[in-house]
Amino acid sequence: MANGPAPFSEIGRRARDLLTKDYNYDQKFSLSIPSSTGMGLTATGIKKDQIFVGDISTQYRSGKAIVDVKVDTYSNISTKVTYDVVPGTKAAVSFNVPDHKSGKLDVHYLHHHAAINSSIGLNPSPLLEVAAAIGSKDVAIGGEIGFDTSSSSFTKCNAGISFNKPDFSAALILTDKGQTVKASYVHLVNPLTGTEVAAEMTHRLSGFENSFSIGSVHKVDPLTLVKTRFSDNGKVAVLSQRQWRPNSIATFSAEYDTKSVNQAPKFGLSIALKP
Repeated sequence: MANGPAPFSEIGRRARDLLTKDYNYDQKFSLSIPSSTGMGLTATGIKKDQIFVGDISTQYRSGKAIVDVKVDTYSNISTKVTYDVVPGTKAAVSFNVPDHKSGKLDVHYLHHHAAINSSIGLNPSPLLEVAAAIGSKDVAIGGEIGFDTSSSSFTKCNAGISFNKPDFSAALILTDKGQTVKASYVHLVNPLTGTEVAAEMTHRLSGFENSFSIGSVHKVDPLTLVKTRFSDNGKVAVLSQRQWRPNSIATFSAEYDTKSVNQAPKFGLSIALKP
């Protein structure tokens, strides 16, 4: 819903995306071919060191149903079928071949003041996960839990709260089963150039350890943006992204560890084409 809260996974995402999204230190190429008949095709290849992996995925839309199928270089087949049950509610069944225990059922529910996501594994000892957020598009509070029935133990137990406005976003998240606190903030400095700055601080309660990252994004022109990031571990990263034709983007990333002077900088190039 337009005025309702986003799912729990969206809490803190604005700052998280500014600090991490699109940074890539491998060679990546993807080609997406849309179709007016409801069938789309995407091919992706990644070269990491001397290893090349790739996959081909298709998506078919028909009425209220969406079918996604992906095949990778190791002959693994991933399938997901999503169906709009009623307005605001979606159900999805996914499974991987040859992993016969990978089946999963997801249910997503959106309301004016609530967003609930749940999943259950389709096997004799399933993993159960539930995430919920309540509030509005400006203020949301939520949590998520995961329970492994095979070991009768909780795999996750997190909570968070977010405040969102067009010119800023702040979030506080308790994660790692209450062992870690993450606070993030992003501020829109100049709407005309899309300049934003963001910071994220992490405090581990068990070891009293702190870490932080700060970053920025700036649009040089309507088709080009530049991102920077600095972390307390001494790593400095920069990203330049250029849309050189509609829906086709080239991204160059680099990272240098100032505390490891003998280690070579990392470089990455990503090209995404969509005719």
